[in-house]
Amino acid sequence: MTMTPYAKIARDGLWNNNPGFVQLLGLCPLLATSSNVVNGLSLGLATLFVLTCSNAAVSAIRAYTRPEIRIPIYVMAIAALVTVVELFMNAYLHGLYEILGIFLPIITTNCVLIGRAEAFAAKNPLPRAAFDGLMMGLGFTLALATLGGLREVLAQGTLGSGAHLLLGEPFRGAHLTVIPEYRGLLLAALPPGAFIGLGLLVALKNSIDARLKARALQAQPIAQSSPQAI
Repeated sequence: MTMTPYAKIARDGLWNNNPGFVQLLGLCPLLATSSNVVNGLSLGLATLFVLTCSNAAVSAIRAYTRPEIRIPIYVMAIAALVTVVELFMNAYLHGLYEILGIFLPIITTNCVLIGRAEAFAAKNPLPRAAFDGLMMGLGFTLALATLGGLREVLAQGTLGSGAHLLLGEPFRGAHLTVIPEYRGLLLAALPPGAFIGLGLLVALKNSIDARLKARALQAQPIAQSSPQAI
């Protein structure tokens, strides 16, 4: 069986098949926790850890897992990893733990994790499965942080407020004021603002993809005619 190249795995996770902007998976935490960049980044990193480790675990046990019970086993492995993340955040990042609330345990049911376990990790060796989890996790984190940053700028005019919750007390008050004396846009902080912001980001990505495809099509005839000219 032909192995998927690492470069393709990276491109798919970060851009071509991004869980947040292309597959539109995990929309519940994506929309609910992306009120600012710190919250989005925090949940994204938690998901990245669970996704990477669960992919590795599923790949490691795939030869010993009976097909009829594979999904419950995947869920158990994911739930165990989510419990580790919850306990760690409760002990060392308690402020974030309280803010993220129910969206930490429901990482267990995130479609991204189950989907990658079934579609990729169960069919590939451990190094590629772990790398796929890492790239998909980074792609999901990118989507969360980007949407959170967009909403925070529009709602508060700042970027990185609450950084001390993730980085510690030395970073209390360390944020970037993007729009000075900004009165804020309430819609951006509310749930409808999350839907609108995600729609704008998806539209932007689709526009970039369309332009890249058009450039590739324009360059193709030139590349084909070059040998004949020589």
